[in-house]
Amino acid sequence: MRPITLRQPPSPTAARGTPDIFESGVHTLVRRAVLIGNGFPSSENHSLGLVRALGLSDNHLFYRVTRPKGGINEWLQWLPLSLHKRIDLLINIFYLLFKSSPKKKVMHLPSQNGAAGLSTVLEADVKHIVNLARESYDKEGPLLVVASGRDTISIASSIKRLASDKVFVVQIQHPRLHLNRFDMVITPHHDYYPLTPQAQKQVPKLLRRWITPREPPDSHVVLTMGALHQIDFASLRSAAITWHDVFADVPRPLLVVNIGGPTRNCRYGVDLAKQLVASLLSVLVSCGSVRISFSEKTPQKVTNIIVKELENNPKVYIWDGQEPNPRMGHLAWADAFVVTADSVSMISEACSTGKPVYVIGAERCRWKFTEFHKTLRDRGVVRPFTGSEDISESWSYPPLNDTADAAKRVHETLAARGWKLKT
Repeated sequence: MRPITLRQPPSPTAARGTPDIFESGVHTLVRRAVLIGNGFPSSENHSLGLVRALGLSDNHLFYRVTRPKGGINEWLQWLPLSLHKRIDLLINIFYLLFKSSPKKKVMHLPSQNGAAGLSTVLEADVKHIVNLARESYDKEGPLLVVASGRDTISIASSIKRLASDKVFVVQIQHPRLHLNRFDMVITPHHDYYPLTPQAQKQVPKLLRRWITPREPPDSHVVLTMGALHQIDFASLRSAAITWHDVFADVPRPLLVVNIGGPTRNCRYGVDLAKQLVASLLSVLVSCGSVRISFSEKTPQKVTNIIVKELENNPKVYIWDGQEPNPRMGHLAWADAFVVTADSVSMISEACSTGKPVYVIGAERCRWKFTEFHKTLRDRGVVRPFTGSEDISESWSYPPLNDTADAAKRVHETLAARGWKLKT
């Protein structure tokens, strides 16, 4: 009888073809991610960008935390999510009990999808995600959970508490309190502006204890200069090809203008619109063409002024909001950008290209936004838009690389735990 010869297990150092169990063990490989969003496009873009940089963009599930909308709910947005939902339930019960017809019940629909390409999004449920992590752990290994936005904080921290040995939880944007409830917190450096001497002078002493954060960042907090996003060399190269027929023959230099909307810390209205129009008219002589885009947050009165003053100029094209959105084409083909100061996300994306970025309206910002703009100016990443610029003049800087840097820190922290990503 011929002896039976058992095959030797593959070498752990083999370049390819090594089964996971011989490589490092199935329970140490992170193969998939769960993303938890809040319905806001810019916030959800942070999570999508990080997962893309980690190489898991094709292997993730997306969940969303939704708040009730409409009516009195618009005044309850700052309540904790669980309390807000209870109040909304009571309101609906009230209408059912005291109105003559059930048809008068107040119905609330989930907010519209914020992230591109998401046709169906599951409602974030702690028990469901925890069960997913536990039941699939033996076959699929640990679960990476990435959440972004205020409404996702309680969900993400509960998942960490209930399945701490089977998940790695990343919270993007500062949760303000109880940072130890997450494996990693990724947040812009300017979120720690309240701890600076300048900020302390702006807050009455009696109120300082209520301003967060209260402690400097510890070792599991990753600080970025701007916001995380999905823009990298590969995406820009792909966009350049996709939008070639639209932009290849556009007169150069091409100036792209991205207009956001006023926020609590960057207030403006028609005053900024008039300033922007005057400055654009001044630089048109050095532009081959100008393309203008508005965001969903741009007030109609701002839009009206800019359209009225510039829509008939042969050098100016104003996107009408219809599909397809030229955002990626703009990032790939622009020679320079003008961005309103309110949007950290739009500025961060533009600054990731290494091309000239001019910011308008920074003087109207306050609190931590002043720190953000000052840091970018001091590093030579942006310049104020005054109307005296020569757009044909090119200048450069090391592009912002926050998303890739944050992804590197995730890799390092997982390695310290004995885990690694299987992309």
